[in-house]
Amino acid sequence: MSHNIVIIGGGAGGIATAASLLKRDASLNISIIEPQNEHYYQPGWTMVGGGIFSQAETARSMQSLIPSGATWLQASVSSFQPEQNQVTLDNGDTINYDILVVSPGLQLDWGKVAGLEETLGKNGVTSNYRYDLAPYTWELVQNLKAGTALFTQPPMPIKCAGAPQKAMYLSGSHWAKTGVLNDINISFYNAGPGLFGVADYIPALMEYVKKYRASLEFSHNLIAVDGDKKIATFAGKDADGNDVTVEREFDMLHVCPPQSAPDFIKASPLANEAGWLDVDQGSLQHSQHKNIFGVGDCTSTPNAKTAGAVRQQAPIVAENIVRLLNSKALLSCYGGYGSCPLTVEHGKIVLAEFSYGGKVTPTFPTWLLNGLVPTRLAWFLKAKVLPYVYFNRMLKGKEWLAEPKD
Repeated sequence: MSHNIVIIGGGAGGIATAASLLKRDASLNISIIEPQNEHYYQPGWTMVGGGIFSQAETARSMQSLIPSGATWLQASVSSFQPEQNQVTLDNGDTINYDILVVSPGLQLDWGKVAGLEETLGKNGVTSNYRYDLAPYTWELVQNLKAGTALFTQPPMPIKCAGAPQKAMYLSGSHWAKTGVLNDINISFYNAGPGLFGVADYIPALMEYVKKYRASLEFSHNLIAVDGDKKIATFAGKDADGNDVTVEREFDMLHVCPPQSAPDFIKASPLANEAGWLDVDQGSLQHSQHKNIFGVGDCTSTPNAKTAGAVRQQAPIVAENIVRLLNSKALLSCYGGYGSCPLTVEHGKIVLAEFSYGGKVTPTFPTWLLNGLVPTRLAWFLKAKVLPYVYFNRMLKGKEWLAEPKD
């Protein structure tokens, strides 16, 4: 089978890129390789875990989102043959391409935490990083009236680096409103050295850490969970920098799992030393194979892995593919934009927007929306506007605030 353009992945990056390509040239022969029947609006899972969205609001059938003019191949990729311009599917079929877009997202490595997989969804252990578990998060939050709640964050990189603490804030907000906060001990265990990677937003976040009386434990990585005994084990550092192992009992444990590039990318000739798809951070073109591009979480670009980043990347890749097909110079204009609406309480959000190097990059003027402080307007944007933009603009090639420029 041969196609002008083959796109690996039917998530945000794959579908948005296909739609933006067809917007530019409806005659293109595009196939999207995606094994799943469902497409998920993953930024909504934090809101499901906080009791704001229903689970069903975050799911659509894959078929309903495949752009008209693109072909959906329901399969998985097992290997790449870039010298032959081919990919091999899990059923053994070979697909030929002129241009390849790699956008399968990343993988959640639950198995890297001993005992975690066996206890997920029971014994008070949950995660908003899985569609089926986010409702359990909300169930635990509602039922906890006293005790210990732990929230964890693994080493970077991860998708939506703010999500682990968003779960903590929304839980604390509910416990404060229902009058049980004083009876609940909240701790945030972060494998990294600080609360958030962009320092400008930390002061506003620290106000909520204080409000919810949460303790912050940095350089502590979750390594094991005993669900039956309700004990979480962390590898950490003490005040003198010595390695320590810490055990904590819990009543509720919200886990953000370790994450990495998909195995089939790690094992491929397209990966860098760390296993990520090796692309130029401005053009998103592969460093060695000029007819291959990357979009989204699987790439080596040093930006935050968020849907906001994909919203900017997909049109740039689409534009560059059309330029490549017409022998024109490529754009190199992706500046590393990512966004993280930090849900600090029910009804308010700190809207973090930043680009490469942690530079604050707001979309709106500060007189309208100051992202450095919690606002109700940012909450409205997250709860009402962005889901609509995602399904009705971004995935349809309507590049709202994302049209690429030289």
